[in-house]
Amino acid sequence: MNRKQQLLVAALGLVIAGSAWSQASGLKREMVKKTDSSIPNHEVVVARVEVAPGATAGRHTHAGDEISYVMEGETEVLIDGEPPLKVKAGEAFVIPAGKVHDARNSGSTPVKLIGTYVVEKGKPLATPAAPK
Repeated sequence: MNRKQQLLVAALGLVIAGSAWSQASGLKREMVKKTDSSIPNHEVVVARVEVAPGATAGRHTHAGDEISYVMEGETEVLIDGEPPLKVKAGEAFVIPAGKVHDARNSGSTPVKLIGTYVVEKGKPLATPAAPK
């Protein structure tokens, strides 16, 4: 296998692993819009996000800031090194680039939010982080 084929196989493995991580964790993320940002080498991604009852999003990071608005339900945002943040419908939160975080839905209904991500081009939207 040549170098190019090895890189292709490795990239495919990362895509499959990322997809399995998202599906297994009780998190659904559906892209609504993706466009260039006025910040050099960055893009803006707007997504509908849903965390199932009793599920967590899974510890992860983003290659840019996350700005989210909760439309339905209540969630607990867990950012490493900070106290838990309870956020309910009608409220918003911001997670700085590179911060390891998670979200927990301890309720009985799905948490639905709109997430806006201003991230570096060419990097994955979300990257799994090691469990605590």
